[in-house]
Amino acid sequence: MGYTLLRGEFVIRYPDRPRQGPEPDGDTVKFRPDTPALVEGLPRPSGAPPQLSARGISVRLEAVDALETHFGDTHQELAGANAARDELLRLLGFTNVVFWPDLPNKVKSADQDTMRGHVLTNGVDANGRLIAFVYPGDPTGPDGSAVFMDEALTDRSVNAALLAAGHVYPAFYATLPVALRTHLAAVSRAARAAASPTGLWPRSTADPDGFGEVADLAGLEELVVWPKLFRRIVPYLAAGFTGFDGFDAWLRADPVHRDDELFLLDRLERGHMHDVVRGDGDRIRLTVWPEDFVISPDPALPGAPTVPRPAAAADVLIVAVLPDPAGADRGRELITLVNTTAAEIDLTGWRLADGADGARGGRPLSGVLGGGAVVQIALGAAHLGNKGDALILADGTGAVVDQVAFKAEAVKTGRTICFGRG
Repeated sequence: MGYTLLRGEFVIRYPDRPRQGPEPDGDTVKFRPDTPALVEGLPRPSGAPPQLSARGISVRLEAVDALETHFGDTHQELAGANAARDELLRLLGFTNVVFWPDLPNKVKSADQDTMRGHVLTNGVDANGRLIAFVYPGDPTGPDGSAVFMDEALTDRSVNAALLAAGHVYPAFYATLPVALRTHLAAVSRAARAAASPTGLWPRSTADPDGFGEVADLAGLEELVVWPKLFRRIVPYLAAGFTGFDGFDAWLRADPVHRDDELFLLDRLERGHMHDVVRGDGDRIRLTVWPEDFVISPDPALPGAPTVPRPAAAADVLIVAVLPDPAGADRGRELITLVNTTAAEIDLTGWRLADGADGARGGRPLSGVLGGGAVVQIALGAAHLGNKGDALILADGTGAVVDQVAFKAEAVKTGRTICFGRG
């Protein structure tokens, strides 16, 4: 399963603004990538651009959902919420972390304000956060490289460690590859069966094992409930509803922001949040364990791009050409390309052609050109004129990304023509 490796550092405190810093919790942490441009190149299935600044971007841990330390003006059971947060920070290498007494979600002091680490991500969520598996320390691979995500690599993540220890609930979105979802579902079931007293499962309620009773918001804050269900109940109660007899209709009234689309694994059919929730007076519960359904990402707004912008003119440049190699020319003429951006660019569907072929002719390209990378390509069947010619680089739509020309006097057998660009 393809993920993108991003190197960087996790950030829990701003030394220059200590009371205005990040608010880490059990499934979210700030990350400052070494190469911010790589973030801009990630998929965005809900159409939201990454909320990236000079201080970094929030990372939402893939496949897990921790009790809320803060959600608007409310929170979930703080013992479990803080335990998940503290364990996440410990696993990332932070020590002696102290929070402000009057700002309990902001870090007052720690032995480290930042820690080196890396993430494996496959996109940006509807809130502009990276969705990722997170790891302490620097990896062996280069920044921006594509990584095949297998079970062993998943198990080394902080995400899997939190799930295995029972500190977090599972929350599987459709962007999570099936094999990883199946594996992590087994991890979650094992954690629930183990019911570690330091985890949340011994106190979990409003689930297939039984109803949770919620008389009001204050009572809800004391319960250990699947966090996504909690995040639906809070606005329901805030709207003035009492009891859950009307909860089903309230969910159905907003299929985007309340009644999430699901895929129900036990039935192998599509459904919605209302299909897995039952309310009865002051009682409510999930009828299906959260690892047994898949959540669809929020749909993109009409016209919102779900993939990064295509390469623009000058993102890839033709910097050199060998039009007259020693010996036979055909198949041995070389063109040198450079990716001038920090992001990977997929060359699938692109073409290199001489002036006679035009932007839709010539040699088809494929593969990914890494950020800042240089590649030499044999032109193949196309034939550059030794008395001068033009060369066109076009993307998959036929749009010209770059073009160069050279005259006869520049052509010398076995010598490369450099265009002095960059």
